[in-house]
Amino acid sequence: MASSNHVTPTNCSWWPISAMDEDGGKITDGEVCEEATTEAKAFNKDRLVLYHWTQSFTSQKVRLVINEKGLVCEERDVSLPLQEHKEPWFMRLNLGEEVPVFLHGETIISDYNQIIDYLEKNFTGETVAQLIPDADSPVHERVQQYRQVLDGLPMDAYTHGCILHPELTTDSMIPKYATAEIRRHLANAATELMKLDHEEPQLTEPYLSKQKKLMAKILDHDNVNYLKKILGELAMVLDQVEAELEKRKIEYQGQRCELWLCGPEFTLADICLGALLHRLKFLGLSKKYWEDGSRPNLQSFFVRVQKRYAFRKVLGDIHTTLLSAVLPNAFRMVKKKPPSFFGASFLMGSLGGMGYFAYWYLKKKYM
Repeated sequence: MASSNHVTPTNCSWWPISAMDEDGGKITDGEVCEEATTEAKAFNKDRLVLYHWTQSFTSQKVRLVINEKGLVCEERDVSLPLQEHKEPWFMRLNLGEEVPVFLHGETIISDYNQIIDYLEKNFTGETVAQLIPDADSPVHERVQQYRQVLDGLPMDAYTHGCILHPELTTDSMIPKYATAEIRRHLANAATELMKLDHEEPQLTEPYLSKQKKLMAKILDHDNVNYLKKILGELAMVLDQVEAELEKRKIEYQGQRCELWLCGPEFTLADICLGALLHRLKFLGLSKKYWEDGSRPNLQSFFVRVQKRYAFRKVLGDIHTTLLSAVLPNAFRMVKKKPPSFFGASFLMGSLGGMGYFAYWYLKKKYM
């Protein structure tokens, strides 16, 4: 069994069910037994499978690494809004109930950093991009330094804080109803946890404790003074990045090569920085940190990194990020629990209306 933050070789006799079936391995009433499924689809020890959620920040970075390296990997979307990470089929992969989870043969890795290190160590060659330079390279330490600095930023606090305090953002792409929805959950948190404890006695205390800690964390992120403090610290990190990018320009002045954060080669540090800037843009912080002209090197970097094939494939058009996350969840909800005729009509009408308003919003804002 895989456990959080571990690389686990395991007996994967059940693996084809959870990783190969069309519905991501979820077993419903009337399906064939595990042995029959295993016979139908042979185990492939070289197959790569990634369980992720499209809007998970760590999942996005792992997907960027996979695509930058040019690896063929089967992706399984685990919807956090639909609570799929709490279903038994996924908990057999990761008791920590978190994405991403990476499978390679009989190895299961459920920690973001360990997945990246595993990919770098095990997938090399002339046709595979190396994103972390060799240890004896003068750039190695620099890449690892910025990997640590950028990965250490409290992205969940930025996200929750900007949703709860949109007054600190400009042109955020998060709809206003998200703020009201989170505040409603916070107001009802204690009641909902007690109800869950009563209705689902099979849930263990660690699970309930985890939910309580999550609620406490969001309450901390609702502190506007704390948010202003960490956004100020973020500005200092971006100043450091801006200075580092300026150093590259001076270091390679007169040479015809594309420059990235740590040198002329695109590395893991650039993936971390590119993913960060994409998320900050989505949250409505780009005008505050680089689009105001205060950090021109950062602005240039963001323009260039968005043109890379891996970034276009994984992150897509930032202006349609929210819509691309909502629609698949809606259709999967219908597939899991088919509604009545009136329910289906209402859902499809809602989706149509949402698409209509999204179209006019984007047309007005960007066309």
